[in-house]
Amino acid sequence: MRTFVSGLASALILCANLTQAESRAQDPKRPNIILIVADDLGAMDLGCYGSKFHRTPNLDKLAASGIQFTQAYAAAPVCSPTRVALMTGQHPARVGITDWLPGRANRPDQPLKRPEIPIQLPLEQTTMAEMLKASGYSTIHIGKWHLGGEGFSPLEQGFDVNIAGDETGTPLNYFAPFKNPRNDRYMKGLEKAREGEYLTDRLTSEALNQIDTQADSGKPFFLYMPHYAVHTPMRAKPDLIKSYDAKDIAPGRQRNPIYAAMLQSLDESVGRILAKLDQKDLTENTWVIFTSDNGGLATTEGPNTPATSNAPLREGKGWLYEGGLRVPMIIRGPGVKSPGSRSGVPVVSMDLMPTVASWVGASKLPAIQDGKSLDSLIRSGQKPDRNAMFWHYPHYANQGGRPGGVVLKDGWKLVEFYENQRRELFHLEKDTGESSNLSAAQPGKVEELARILADWRAGVGARMPIENETYVPNLQSGDGSITLPASMANVHGIQLRYEPQPHKNTLGFWVRLEDTADWEFTVNQPGEFQMTALVGCGPGQGGSRVAFQVDNQPGLELTVPDTGGFQAFRPLDLGKVKIERAGRHRLQIKPIMKAKSAIMDVRQVKLTFFKSQ
Repeated sequence: MRTFVSGLASALILCANLTQAESRAQDPKRPNIILIVADDLGAMDLGCYGSKFHRTPNLDKLAASGIQFTQAYAAAPVCSPTRVALMTGQHPARVGITDWLPGRANRPDQPLKRPEIPIQLPLEQTTMAEMLKASGYSTIHIGKWHLGGEGFSPLEQGFDVNIAGDETGTPLNYFAPFKNPRNDRYMKGLEKAREGEYLTDRLTSEALNQIDTQADSGKPFFLYMPHYAVHTPMRAKPDLIKSYDAKDIAPGRQRNPIYAAMLQSLDESVGRILAKLDQKDLTENTWVIFTSDNGGLATTEGPNTPATSNAPLREGKGWLYEGGLRVPMIIRGPGVKSPGSRSGVPVVSMDLMPTVASWVGASKLPAIQDGKSLDSLIRSGQKPDRNAMFWHYPHYANQGGRPGGVVLKDGWKLVEFYENQRRELFHLEKDTGESSNLSAAQPGKVEELARILADWRAGVGARMPIENETYVPNLQSGDGSITLPASMANVHGIQLRYEPQPHKNTLGFWVRLEDTADWEFTVNQPGEFQMTALVGCGPGQGGSRVAFQVDNQPGLELTVPDTGGFQAFRPLDLGKVKIERAGRHRLQIKPIMKAKSAIMDVRQVKLTFFKSQ
């Protein structure tokens, strides 16, 4: 009798479980949601986006079974603001978090002071986790949070589970033990790990355990998995690093074996999650979203960097050009109209909140949403009703980017810099690399877009930087010398620009006589100085004449020699200048005559103290 009752109970339990599973599978309003966010992953880093160096078979497979967006954007060129956008559906400028937390401090060598920003996501904001929890979902956070510490962690923002998420932006260690050796503080939930275990692998194992638990519970779940990879410090499994050979790859291309190995581990993580969904029969009822928080790190920032190249996109993380803003975005799920399709419709981080809300029929959605649901685009190809896209970054980036804003409308992109209101205009459909500034040729379009951008800033209450009253530009060093790097130059004109790539680090694209560059600098000890410039000029391009002028003194003229390449820099002595008073001064480079198609590249100008007055 006991056996019969036990068997009957087991049968009833089995029937109940089957009924729950069948109900979940048949209820399109309650799909599972998995949002995977890579950190600092560039738009061109995956095989399905054209990379020939990185190995990403699992992400390529995800794209082949879903929809791949070829013009996807992060909400900001750095991490925390984009995470705000992902969690709230609101623009970072509206929330006020416009830089990574706690952000780059004000400095005396920066002409503007940053606006004050909250150091955590305010609790009154409705997050994606809170929205889904109100809709009956289990909510799990595994990985990088970077939106606040104690009192503002994932557990206070709608998540039932938090593993490894806190206020920090980098991991305590990429290899176990996952702790700070100075104070023995562990990453949350990772106290017990096998010695030497790789962080990406461990986070994935935690995610698989959670999927197992949720599948057995019969309750729909939201898994938010923002990886620490592929953010610095560059750390990867040695055997994977050795498998990448970059010795014959030219500078400016993807060629970092450590970064490639980090990305391969991230790709393997995605593969393990997809396999678990198959194993648990959850694939058909689960939406999987993969994206990044900003463009790839393409400048030098710590050992073994730059991490990647975003070419043909311009620049990278920290910049308002396409390389800093564009990211991969792949979505797979039960409603994708054409698996394996590619969409060139511009989409942005804020779009994911209303998209997920439409999938689950959520009722707890913030009244203000800056994103647009992509559900109709995914299911039927219908574009979202959007007038323009906007970015607001009133900060100096560690990677070299300067405070500014962007508006993108009908293929036209305007970049406005807040230091001097310089504006650059690009038509992205014809010039994805943003190499041709059309502001002089299209002044009407510049003014139109500038008005739209200004109106938008006012509408969202965007906080602007203010003048730095303690600004001390390019201070004279203790030995009396004054070094003026290309990165600190103010450029004027249309085509001239600073190019930050490590193999360039130069004022380049100097093709117009009208374009000039200048530096402000600060003298404590007046006197006589020897001026030297690091100049490069390509084969057959020499012969242009250029003036280097300090204040209103007669300029020192240079006839630009052919140095064998625009990045083949040669130190050239220009002559002596007298600076008779302490204080702030200005050095300007102004072309006098252009001999060929380009004038020169300049990496640095140096004033070496020769004698006092």
